Amino acid sequence: MQRFHACLTGESLCINAVSILWIAMPDSAALPLYLRTAEALIRDIAAGRLRDGERLPPERVMAKALGQSVGTLRKALADLERKGLLERREGSGNYVRHRAEVDSVYAMFRLELIGGGGLPTAEVLSAERQHGGPELSETRHADFRIRRLRLLGGQPAAVEEIWLDSARVGPLSAADLTESLYRFYERRLGFAVVRAEDQVGVGAMPDWAPAQIGLAAGNPCGLVDRTARDANNTIVEISRTWFDATVARHVTRMKYPGISL
Repeated sequence: MQRFHACLTGESLCINAVSILWIAMPDSAALPLYLRTAEALIRDIAAGRLRDGERLPPERVMAKALGQSVGTLRKALADLERKGLLERREGSGNYVRHRAEVDSVYAMFRLELIGGGGLPTAEVLSAERQHGGPELSETRHADFRIRRLRLLGGQPAAVEEIWLDSARVGPLSAADLTESLYRFYERRLGFAVVRAEDQVGVGAMPDWAPAQIGLAAGNPCGLVDRTARDANNTIVEISRTWFDATVARHVTRMKYPGISL
């Protein structure tokens, strides 16, 4: 309880003053509020900011801190319970349960704040057909490009450039896109990303990055090159993400088979 009280006063833990405001911020392209809340909690559980066995504050206290109704919060907590991340004990409260693998909207988004967690959101900078994209196969090159600013808990952390095949995309504008592109691909474009390979290194911030990112063009930064595939092992997306290493880090958590943690 002590740790969450500090959180409510904007000092520490998973949902600080910035991310509380960001979770509640209305946006037509954003996930539903209950799902944004659930995703923020999932990422903080994965990062260890909410420990296994930790009791959450009473629901009314938590809902007030998040600026949302108790009904919305309960819907978010029910999502965590379905995913095995929350245990409800009648007369006692809600307790965190840690799991190594969780099916969540941002399960494949590997950037976190330096301190862990941070709800991912995005601002579309451009979405347009472009020639000269990377090779998707021996006969096809990507020719639809999306550029976005990525935020974690409302804090600018990265910029990304995403390439798709326009034959899959069809007519599409920046206004059509939703915050979770992988969810958008599945629900609107008819394909799903089921696996991806990330190559992480060092790059230079591109000259099209907006001022909000806080790094001038050419400054060294983290770089993630991703190749994403569907269930047929077809490359459906190629992306590059440049991130501010003073704000975010690329995290992969692994568990040895057969070992209980």
